[in-house]
Amino acid sequence: MPSYRYTARDSAGQLVESVLDATSRREALRLLAGRQLQPVKLDDLAAAPRSGPAGTKTGTADLSTLSRREHLPFLQALHELTLSGLSAGEAVRLLSLRLKEKNLRLLSAAVWERLSGGLPLSQALEQIPGTFDRQTVSLIRAAEATGNLTDVLQRLIEHSIEEKEMRQRLITALVYPVFVCFLAFGVVLFFIFFLLPKLQGLLTSLGGKLPLATRIVVGSAQFMVHYGVIVIPIAIVAGIAFWRWRQTEPGRRTSDAWLVKTFFIREFVLETALLNFTQILAVLLENGIPTAEALRLTERTVANRTLQAELHLATDRVLEGASLSASLTKTGFFPDLMLDRLAVGESTGKLAPCLRDIARNYATRHTRRLHALTSVISTTVLLFAFSFVGLIAYAIVSAVLEVSASFKF
Repeated sequence: MPSYRYTARDSAGQLVESVLDATSRREALRLLAGRQLQPVKLDDLAAAPRSGPAGTKTGTADLSTLSRREHLPFLQALHELTLSGLSAGEAVRLLSLRLKEKNLRLLSAAVWERLSGGLPLSQALEQIPGTFDRQTVSLIRAAEATGNLTDVLQRLIEHSIEEKEMRQRLITALVYPVFVCFLAFGVVLFFIFFLLPKLQGLLTSLGGKLPLATRIVVGSAQFMVHYGVIVIPIAIVAGIAFWRWRQTEPGRRTSDAWLVKTFFIREFVLETALLNFTQILAVLLENGIPTAEALRLTERTVANRTLQAELHLATDRVLEGASLSASLTKTGFFPDLMLDRLAVGESTGKLAPCLRDIARNYATRHTRRLHALTSVISTTVLLFAFSFVGLIAYAIVSAVLEVSASFKF
């Protein structure tokens, strides 16, 4: 008879690990349910390593088209069905049969294969590569232990929608600055390759000494024409080298440290990280994840390595018995007002609602700062473009007047 090693939660919420004998995985799950144990992990000790999880036929190669884009639609569809009274397994099975969108149907089928093989929903989602993050899996696992899957799915959906709207606002805000940058670059290219040759021909035919502004413009343009084939490739190679260096862990740590020290960019980076921190931590705490575990999960979502390291130290201090507000104070990155509000939330036992309120305020501030940043970029690029065009116009007019004054009538 096969033997299964399991990790499960008992009625008190404690983790229990042991081995049991059963004729099949389904029988093992039935026996665990009879003992009032909620399975977290169930492994067949006699099973040989296989390429697919839980004996499924859907391999990683089949799921290569899946991405984070399917995360929110899947959760929304699953929530609608569980809200109507279906179990998670039955809801996923229906989704695998009824969904029309190819990737969503593939995702649902992959999850259903894992569920039908005996895995709990959290573990089935965890085995789908690149689609569900650790926070989602942890919350689903907590929901399975507490029996409030529908509420957890609702909070996950709200959080995912907030993240999606934030990304859309960022993209929308950057459209105009990017357009202006391309326009300014086009003006420069037009002058160098079309206007400059005609200007040089005109000035050469007129003769005379050119003014300083004209010599500067013509000299700069000629430099770009003759040496641009060298300068541009060097700039591209330098950019690629910097990007590859930033992908390394030492490079990421160093460049992230620069970002939190750079004027103006520092405030934007900090607000983005703190907004993400408060949103995710609020969701985790609202769904019953212990504070220390929630902090560990949240710190991994912070992209900036400098901030991530400081949050890791803050979590260590919480594990040693310090309060959350006192631990975050020592990082030096959290505003005093935010820390005071966290201290009040801790003292009143309403830390999660306090974090949710802070996140809303930061979202508003972040939107305003985003608009300010894009306005500065747009204005700077426009000023550069107008200044460049004005310099060209001044160089042409002054050259024509200088050459005309040299003629004797």
